[in-house]
Amino acid sequence: MLPLYRHQGLAYRAHDPKWAFDPASGEGAALYGGRFNKPGTPALYTATSIMGAITEAAQGMVMRLRPLTIMSYEVDHESVLDLSTQAACDAADVDWTQVTCDWAYLNAVGEMPPSWTLSETLQRHGVGAIRVKSFAVGARDDDTNLVFWVWGDQPPSQVTVIDDRAQLPRDQRSWP
Repeated sequence: MLPLYRHQGLAYRAHDPKWAFDPASGEGAALYGGRFNKPGTPALYTATSIMGAITEAAQGMVMRLRPLTIMSYEVDHESVLDLSTQAACDAADVDWTQVTCDWAYLNAVGEMPPSWTLSETLQRHGVGAIRVKSFAVGARDDDTNLVFWVWGDQPPSQVTVIDDRAQLPRDQRSWP
């Protein structure tokens, strides 16, 4: 049995403003894939701090940030697995090298990244999200992310955008 926990609190994401009309879709990750999802599989990548979200979006170019929309999400998700440290991976019986693999390189050379295999296995075992360390260039040792494969508007898998004043655009026509 995996040591799942309930995560309640805030998460953050910084992204291109032109996608502000649909900040919880996960479709961008589905287009290209990511560390924990292969192309075609939606995933919502968030950070547990605002600066972590900016670091993730900056992709190592912290001094030359492009415009970003920073989103806050209310999270109440009960099927989260902590894989943020080697000790947490050991407790979950997960190989740390699956989490830390160079997924982008492996994908580029036509190999299946172990992190994709891991994510598929975890999802089959009822894991809806994982907490992992940030691998972004410039990330601090304590920067962590929440990656969601299952999310919606209500618990037990709630990840909802905080936009109580309805300030976000409603469609792509808001941008030139």
